[in-house]
Amino acid sequence: MSRPGLPDGLVVVVKHECATCEMVAPLLTTFPATVFTQDDPEFPAGVAAVHDADLAVSWHHDIETVPTLLRVVDGIEVERTEGWRRDDWRRITGIADLGADLPVMRPGCGSLSVDPDRVDALRARFDGGVLRSRRIELADAEDDLEVMFQRDLTDGLPVVPPTPERVLRMLTGTTRPADEVVATVAPDLVAVSVEKVAINAVMAGCLPEHLPWVLAAVEAVCTDEFNIHGVLCTTMPVGPVVVANGPGTAAVGLNGSANALGQGVRANMTIGRAVQLVVRNVGGGRPGPGGIDRATHGNPGKLGLCFAEREHDSPFSSLAASRGVPTGRNAVTVFAGEGPRCVVDQKVRTAGDLATVLADALMHVHTPKLAIAFDAMLVLGPEHARVVAEAGWDRDRFLDEIHQRCAKPGRDWLAGAGGIADGMPDFLAEAPSVPKFRPGGLLLVHAGGDAGLFSAVIGGWAGGAMGSEPVTRLVGT
Repeated sequence: MSRPGLPDGLVVVVKHECATCEMVAPLLTTFPATVFTQDDPEFPAGVAAVHDADLAVSWHHDIETVPTLLRVVDGIEVERTEGWRRDDWRRITGIADLGADLPVMRPGCGSLSVDPDRVDALRARFDGGVLRSRRIELADAEDDLEVMFQRDLTDGLPVVPPTPERVLRMLTGTTRPADEVVATVAPDLVAVSVEKVAINAVMAGCLPEHLPWVLAAVEAVCTDEFNIHGVLCTTMPVGPVVVANGPGTAAVGLNGSANALGQGVRANMTIGRAVQLVVRNVGGGRPGPGGIDRATHGNPGKLGLCFAEREHDSPFSSLAASRGVPTGRNAVTVFAGEGPRCVVDQKVRTAGDLATVLADALMHVHTPKLAIAFDAMLVLGPEHARVVAEAGWDRDRFLDEIHQRCAKPGRDWLAGAGGIADGMPDFLAEAPSVPKFRPGGLLLVHAGGDAGLFSAVIGGWAGGAMGSEPVTRLVGT
């Protein structure tokens, strides 16, 4: 629908169900103006008002409050005031004594065009033309939730039907154009637009404010460095793990405290799920017979694993900062990881002892028989972090201490676990010290609740050019 214009001169928008509109209604007979009424075509009395029955004028001219008084010159709005402000009305109308018997100021009422019960339908009616995706028409007797299952558009759980109203509402969460290409999604190498990401974000249950985080994560997983195609094809149980950093995490409800890696928080659950749905529904990354996802076991985190780093009381700089993100910026880091496993040490009191315990747990990623093969993420709990903080160790010192404890002579690696080798190259035999992890292959994140001296290890996939690199992307608007 084309945008309706406004006539030159003074324009007033009112509705009958507004006490402030009723208060100013008598004034509208005292000066020439075009009056649009939103609800009652007979209101205001004595004025030949134009009934904005479909709210097209109110919608297209961003009327948020009634009454609104505008002055239009050559079809262009040059001034407006909302509600009743006597000085503003006098200035715009040019009537020095207008409303002398009225109060100086009275707030207006919400426009019908921003009524929560109407706004989604209005957006679909007037702005729906920006959507380009194919529409699926359903018969009245069809169950929309079951149709999504029948068309293989879910991850095994029910999804929210992506109606035009919901998709357009989701798109209000970003300033990026709906048709902008975000990435090319493997394995089918399909270009995914902002609109397509928004559709899957709706299906995942996201709020509009989550969309920029989903977009950043989709960009990250679709890079050659992350290699989502390989992550899908491997028989190992890995999938994208999304770590969120920055001041915006709290604003959108991302959890980095108690149960950060678990259920119960909408932002955590839905942002990670939306990324996986994009890979599945746009890129074709489906599991099961005939699918490309070949994980032998998989893990529940492949539905979507996303959490915030607990930055406010961390003894370290954030993961994002360690990867070059400026302070104060929002970012996501994606890591190809399996499900988390708990590391318990309730009695540890020194940072050195804690490093020893954590190193021993990390040596078992994914087997104690291999070095420089798999990456890992260490999610340090706050009470373990307190032990490190009391020692005055920073991120680099703590990681260095762990790396030292995760190294051993090449001959020891070649001996394997219980003397059974597992493909270690012979040239390592003479090396005096071989690390468990490649440089940069162990990521450190501070997250979790305050009860218990616990941490978590998330084993990764093959690290480096032959596998997957962690990727960090800034979150835009």
